[in-house]
Amino acid sequence: MGSLSSRVLRRGGSRAVQERGSEAGSAAGPGGGGAPRGSACFCRGGRKRKRSSSSFCYCEPDSEDEDEDEDEDEGDQQERLLNTPRRKKLKSTSKYIYQTLFLNGENSDIKICALGEEWSLHKIYLCQSGYFSSMFSGSWKESSMNTIELEIPDQNIDVEALQVAFGSLYRDDVLIKPSRVIAILAAACMLQLDGLIQQCGETMKETINVKTVCGYYTSAGTYGLDSVKKKCLEWLLNNLMTHQSVDLFKELSPLSCKRTLGMLHPRPSIAQLCISLMKQLICSSNLFVMQVEMDVYTALKKWMFLQLVPSWNGSLKQLLSEADTWFSKRRKDFEDIAFLEIDQGKAFIPVFRHLRLQYIISDLASARIIERDALIPSEWLASVYKQQWFAMLRAEQDSDTGPQEINKEELEGNSMRCGRKLAKDGEYCWRWTGFNFGFDLLVTYTNRYIIFKRNTLNQPCSGSVSLQPRRNIAFRLRLASLDSSGKLICSRTTGYQILTLEKDQEQVVMNLDSRLLIFPLFICCNFLYISPEKKTENGGQLENTEN
Repeated sequence: MGSLSSRVLRRGGSRAVQERGSEAGSAAGPGGGGAPRGSACFCRGGRKRKRSSSSFCYCEPDSEDEDEDEDEDEGDQQERLLNTPRRKKLKSTSKYIYQTLFLNGENSDIKICALGEEWSLHKIYLCQSGYFSSMFSGSWKESSMNTIELEIPDQNIDVEALQVAFGSLYRDDVLIKPSRVIAILAAACMLQLDGLIQQCGETMKETINVKTVCGYYTSAGTYGLDSVKKKCLEWLLNNLMTHQSVDLFKELSPLSCKRTLGMLHPRPSIAQLCISLMKQLICSSNLFVMQVEMDVYTALKKWMFLQLVPSWNGSLKQLLSEADTWFSKRRKDFEDIAFLEIDQGKAFIPVFRHLRLQYIISDLASARIIERDALIPSEWLASVYKQQWFAMLRAEQDSDTGPQEINKEELEGNSMRCGRKLAKDGEYCWRWTGFNFGFDLLVTYTNRYIIFKRNTLNQPCSGSVSLQPRRNIAFRLRLASLDSSGKLICSRTTGYQILTLEKDQEQVVMNLDSRLLIFPLFICCNFLYISPEKKTENGGQLENTEN
């Protein structure tokens, strides 16, 4: 018999090693074909057997040892199969009920007709609805009818929304698309389906963005979802100034609200809703102002232009110049009358009334723009100029050192609002423009600290500086990080505080946890530099336009 030869590919190597065996009984020597002591033979089946220099190996697939091993392996495998559980998803009761009773309408005992469609349903399931439960349990004529015609007064409700609402009575969960949530909410409210109403509310809160926020806000007000309304208001306060966009300004319009609410409200009422919403935002001390109060005025000017010219399409960069041009042409027609005093502008008075004008006219460049635009009535400005003149005299001649205690009402209604965006981590130092009664406040961000410094002599200042030994400021500092949809990721606040600083003294006002530092980081501050105005002898106060 000739020699047995086998070719084996070693698993760990990169090349095939050819092993040649000799006939049985041949001696193994140096350079011979036998395996050296302790070598391994790779037999078919993937086993590796140790052998001595004088041992023989017959690499045959039908050897007794391999048969025994294969028998053992097969037995082990069968044992594992017998003891391994197998999961097969059976059709659930809920799915069966939904398919058989709702979709197929089997054993239906009542028909519901609405919007030209008909549903074969079951009274026992419809009684989960407060609407139908009252209908069937009382002395209403419908309690004994086999077919009921529903009147749908709400134009937000369509056939698809009714399909989802009726179907929710036959299943455990409902998938709600954000684009359909308002229609489904309207149907759920009409049919008094509390569980579905709650699910709509959760869907709305999770999907607030620039395209949905105004529709959600108005719908939440219409259908009584206060928690959703609050969330939408918070989103707008955080994003109106930090993420200005043409789309957002247009969403805050009567036309957008009308699309959401349909004909539930007459047109004048819809306009009032939008004006009321913008008024809430502008008067709030929680508005995240970027830069200074003048930027709030500029945002309002752009928003008002888009309400008056809703067909305008362009970029945010073009918006301000287009608005200035449009209002400039109107000034020629009404030379001595402010725009807010003519018929086109009167609707916007409640919003502009809540601008904190005292912090706009304190900066020369801003005051000149206000005068040039002629949007705001001169009577408003005259009152503010008078108010600020007396405040300056109090600071200078009455030696007013600033607020002595926290007056939350005064801080929320009359504090200076300003802010800054930090695009990335680093070192920053800045001041906000305007005359602040001789208090030159420098703000520094460095090494996760935010520091306030009262600058007097150390660094140049473009205005006059108070040299009083001590000055007080009332303040609140807030930080926020927002994701791409404007949703709040993290936030932090100091709350309202009184800070006393000597000349050129600095104070750490916030130490940030590095885990909270998600950039861009938005910083917003509220300040009061002087004490609230004291009452006069007759019990009155100097006129203040901030209502």
